Amino acid sequence: MNTPIQHIQVKNLDGIAVDLISAYKNKILLLIIYNNDCLGCTGRAIPLAYKFQQEYPTIQVAGIHADFINREGTKENIKSIFTSGEVPFPIYIDEQHKVYNQFNAEGTPQWLLISEKGELFRSIFGSQENAQNRLYYALESILAN
Repeated sequence: MNTPIQHIQVKNLDGIAVDLISAYKNKILLLIIYNNDCLGCTGRAIPLAYKFQQEYPTIQVAGIHADFINREGTKENIKSIFTSGEVPFPIYIDEQHKVYNQFNAEGTPQWLLISEKGELFRSIFGSQENAQNRLYYALESILAN
């Protein structure tokens, strides 16, 4: 893939606009595009993202809540899916699912692995075993480069 990404425009949980490419310049990014109403996202993918954060401390993990009609994310409902009531890694809001569309997501969860050069290294849909294996291989591959 190695497609350069100019911008990823989202809002933080306080409603402030953030460009993830600028905010995490020169870092490897693992982004998970998800929605609270997606059981695969909240049941498998979010815990997996947390696990990746623990196993790969040099990679910045962040969540992007894709807003769909009547399934919008707020600071309160995003925090509510975590047993501690606090987010374990940065989570942003994708109003009107623009980032979801930008990356032609197949659904949620959609994983985006972005190199430290700001290039899309891999885009992987899903949270079941096959997708998890592909994510592990992609992470090992990007770290080996």
